[in-house]
Amino acid sequence: MADAASRLRSLAEQMLGAPLPLRVRAWDGSQAGPPDAPALVLRNRRALRRILFKPGELGLARAWVAGDLEIEGDLYTALDAMAGLVWERGEDSRGLVRAVRDPAVRAAARDLLKLAGPPIPPAPPREEIRRPRRHLHTRRTDRRAISHHYDVGNDFYELVLGPSMVYSCAYWEDAGTLESAQRDKLELICAKLGLKEGQRLLDVGCGWGSMAIHAAREHGVSVLGVTLSQEQAAYARKRVADEGLTDRVEIRVQDYRDVADGPFDAISSIGMAEHVGAERYLEYARRLYALLGPGGRLLNHQIARRPQRDETAYEVDAFIDAYVFPDGELAPLGTTVTQLEHAGFEVRDVESLREHYARTLRGWVANLEAGWGRAAGLAGPNRARVWRLYMAACALAFEHNRIGVNQVLAVRAPESGASGLPLRARTWHA
Repeated sequence: MADAASRLRSLAEQMLGAPLPLRVRAWDGSQAGPPDAPALVLRNRRALRRILFKPGELGLARAWVAGDLEIEGDLYTALDAMAGLVWERGEDSRGLVRAVRDPAVRAAARDLLKLAGPPIPPAPPREEIRRPRRHLHTRRTDRRAISHHYDVGNDFYELVLGPSMVYSCAYWEDAGTLESAQRDKLELICAKLGLKEGQRLLDVGCGWGSMAIHAAREHGVSVLGVTLSQEQAAYARKRVADEGLTDRVEIRVQDYRDVADGPFDAISSIGMAEHVGAERYLEYARRLYALLGPGGRLLNHQIARRPQRDETAYEVDAFIDAYVFPDGELAPLGTTVTQLEHAGFEVRDVESLREHYARTLRGWVANLEAGWGRAAGLAGPNRARVWRLYMAACALAFEHNRIGVNQVLAVRAPESGASGLPLRARTWHA
């Protein structure tokens, strides 16, 4: 009988209908495939059962998170190779049904099931969120989703994000560092908002307080930062106190929908709108519009997906929904701009930072890998594996233009129509 790796590789290629561009190393120590390629390491038969009982992305993710499946070699190269087989084939449930009608595919699946051992579906890792998707984006469900993602532990985020504690796309120069790029991003937002001493800024989804502190310290504004994460708020308040800015920065645990002490001169929403959801987005835009005074500016920094021909067919990424951002939804850029306009905003500028986010994510992955032992101790090895996979896969998605990130500058124009922006708001460099 052939060794497990050779059998796995042969049967997988039959089911996929394509060559497997990775080496396979199985639980019996056998290997098969290109010797110079990264290896897909199945540490036990349970890894195979996870994949077979939940074919596609989620089964692979469960095996990875549980530590039953590993990558030996360059993670980015391996994920790039797998993307063409799993993420880019367009195999929805209907496509899978068509595939299993093929007798050769069914035969290969039966052989894989025999190889996998007892036909008992393994329980998902405890890090997976399982809940009905019925009542999305209420105050209660949003608070729970934010807590799942952001209350991993401030020490863990310090390790991954670095001293800036900014969890959004940085703004890079060729020779810049992650810290300088994050500082430049915050300053870019302040410049777009035209912040001046004495103004009031609302920072929606304020994270660990970096934007609020930068705006108050460098531009003399008064800032209200709101977050749904208790851990973020406690950390941000300590940073504010350490900076001596308690007279200018207030951090609240509060839903943006409950903020009632406007008007503000400016609003920053950085990496928060992805949590709002399609059904609630117009409500989000209208609420921010109402919180601005006439002439006030909004800087909406948001990840976007590519538009689909049939937008009703859009499905939330299974791995990210189950392990990373519960209830998170991405919208095309055009949809976001349209909703902001429906709320009354005049959209004045749109800037894509797609390549900047890819580089940022690679920096975070490098930080995580360099401090792997401590990261696994802080968050648990399974949660650390979630983050390594999620950030590396997202870096590739940005690089290949599967997703993007944009800064949209919008104004609540007064009745006079004067936007308050200079005629040449941008300076382009050759």
